Amino acid sequence: MLIKILKSVFGLGAASAKHQGDISGPVRGVAIPNHPRSAEEWYDAGLTAYESGRHVESLQNFGHAIEIDSTCGKYHYQAAAAEFVLGNVEAASKHCEAALRRSPNLAPCHELMSRIELPGPDYGEALSLIHQSLLPRTYVEIGVSNGQSLMLAHPRTRAIGIDPAPVIGAGLPENFTVHAITSDDYFDTHDVKAELGGLPIELAFIDGRHLFEYALRDFINIEKHCTPRSTVLAHDCYPLNRHTSERSRVTEFWSGDCWRLILALKKYRPDLQINTIATAPTGLAIVRNLDPGSSVLSERMNEIVDEFLAVDYAVLEADKPGTLNRFPNDVAQIRALLSGN
Repeated sequence: MLIKILKSVFGLGAASAKHQGDISGPVRGVAIPNHPRSAEEWYDAGLTAYESGRHVESLQNFGHAIEIDSTCGKYHYQAAAAEFVLGNVEAASKHCEAALRRSPNLAPCHELMSRIELPGPDYGEALSLIHQSLLPRTYVEIGVSNGQSLMLAHPRTRAIGIDPAPVIGAGLPENFTVHAITSDDYFDTHDVKAELGGLPIELAFIDGRHLFEYALRDFINIEKHCTPRSTVLAHDCYPLNRHTSERSRVTEFWSGDCWRLILALKKYRPDLQINTIATAPTGLAIVRNLDPGSSVLSERMNEIVDEFLAVDYAVLEADKPGTLNRFPNDVAQIRALLSGN
């Protein structure tokens, strides 16, 4: 599954035997040309070997490119990708760091770093597992986009999608509805309970504006229509680094500052059960033990927003897993969490 994911995201070939040793040293059986090669020629040769599954050879070629021109981010990235496929995670991570120092907006490198830090199934697989485990009668999703995550809900689930500009390419099941509206406007103008056939929200997924105050308002609005046994999920709550989690987007790979939602809920709602699954690319928070009658967040919302917008990313650097309640990205443990065991 990992190689399939890498091939689709990074264009990687099939895995080969585990590589040992320094990437800049010679590789036995690899002919060194008599005429000098430029860095780009070594890089192209590395890509050819890579696509053919000759990853040790490709790594040697990328190493030669780096020796000639160490300032090129893509050379370091491809070396990182090769190291990763070969199982050398620490070396891959170092090459990623080198690549991003030279090319700070190299999205495939951010993707690879996220898979190094958060190995295992990605958030889509985790979301699918949650749907399969809970089989909710009702589901609300904020931030539908192309409908890919919405379609993970069981066809018999009464599902509502909310997105001001949805792009749904295929027909939806009969009991799925998508509202082309902002989430604030939706909750202000719709009778949610009536639209759900008189049932509460049993599962919700917040994946909207990627900014703390929007995620907080979405949580407040959703919880009002839940029960203590409901589950609320929030995407992008485990950021990769400071650069990719700025409030103003400066990178293609971007999670925004939804990590602040976890800090705010931990402080003002200690009654909640909060766990952030360590799933790539940027985590998936699971919030349970909800209280639809609680008014703490709504009554103090402006104060809470001001307080946590003033919190710098540095608060995560000492202990990001502990601060964000990191939970293992393990199928059995996620199922146990959902079952209350």
